[in-house]
Amino acid sequence: MNKQRAQEIAKSSVMCNVTYNGKPIYIQHVDENNETARIFPIGQPENEQDVSLSSLVEK
Repeated sequence: MNKQRAQEIAKSSVMCNVTYNGKPIYIQHVDENNETARIFPIGQPENEQDVSLSSLVEK
């Protein structure tokens, strides 16, 4: 996923269908410098992690 689209999704109030390793996730924040995103699986906010933007897929 490109940086700009990830930022749009993170700022949007509308839930987008984005996955990480095949699992639906929520994007909390995008780090432009490192090209990573702070994410967590839907319904599991305690499982936050930083992942590469290239590993995120919008369906």
